[in-house]
Amino acid sequence: MSEDLPLPAFAENAINLASPRLGAKAIFATDEFFAPKDRMLDDAPAVFIDDKYDDNGKWMDGWESRRRRNSGHDYCLVQLGVKAVIRGVDIDTSHFTGNFPPAAFIEACLSDGVPGDDADWTEIIPATSLSADAHHYVESTDPETYNYLRLHILPDGGVARLRIYGEPQASWVGGGADAVHELSAVKNGGRIIGFNNAHYGEPWRILTEGRGINMGDGWETRRRREPGNDWIIIKLGAPGIVDKIEVDTAYFKGNYPDKCSLQAAFVTSGTDQSVITQSMFWDEMMAPSKLEADTQAYFEGNAILMKTPVTHLRLSIHTDGGVSRFRVFGRLTDI
Repeated sequence: MSEDLPLPAFAENAINLASPRLGAKAIFATDEFFAPKDRMLDDAPAVFIDDKYDDNGKWMDGWESRRRRNSGHDYCLVQLGVKAVIRGVDIDTSHFTGNFPPAAFIEACLSDGVPGDDADWTEIIPATSLSADAHHYVESTDPETYNYLRLHILPDGGVARLRIYGEPQASWVGGGADAVHELSAVKNGGRIIGFNNAHYGEPWRILTEGRGINMGDGWETRRRREPGNDWIIIKLGAPGIVDKIEVDTAYFKGNYPDKCSLQAAFVTSGTDQSVITQSMFWDEMMAPSKLEADTQAYFEGNAILMKTPVTHLRLSIHTDGGVSRFRVFGRLTDI
């Protein structure tokens, strides 16, 4: 299986809405005899262990149903952790060779609870041919917001991983005009649009809830051996005036950045690539400030130099290292 194929645009720097880190869950499967449905949502890439077996047969890293001997097909119901517009999916059959489904399709709905028999399902990914041991990236053009999916496999077999890419839709409920929100949070639509290096970890995790669970749960760059510093760019879920910044180096002890600084701007148009280029010239929001190992650092008051609305921030770390979480708190603006 090739891991070097270019990602489609919808998957580049994208948030996996089916990640358990966002609260996604596999709720129900018609059958999970060979491998449980929960494995299909695991954040780590699927693995194959040559000589591993369990009571039902070969251990497989994903969801796998038994061989059907009647009509019909299997499906799995997945609850996303956030309501979102879905831009595309990856139906990954890694390591499934003689036991992959020949095809699959995906339906979605928006529901306040687990959908019942009367739920209004919409097909967002039409029946798509699958092949053995491969990623299958399929774009969705449906503009609606959803929080439940049904992955249908035709008729049975195994799926290693299901990745759902899209844009969380924040509700911004409560508090009035002076309420302070976490503008950068993934659940509120915050996302990473670019970085110069991400040798370790997954950058989007710095915008998730809670503290990191280990050193791999965040953004970490390789050791820099040339002049300069590393950086990452965050788009806020909505424009706002920044009141407070948190930079958390949880679990980063011998590899935390010595300092961090911020630039910011209010961006009204452009592609992600054009924003990355422009970011070199943005105004300073926070001067280089000291960080410590395995510590939550907070910056507010006079440390925040910009008091005008912004949509994007460029976090620079001096010179390299790891950041577990990055949070931007502020007030929404109607610009």
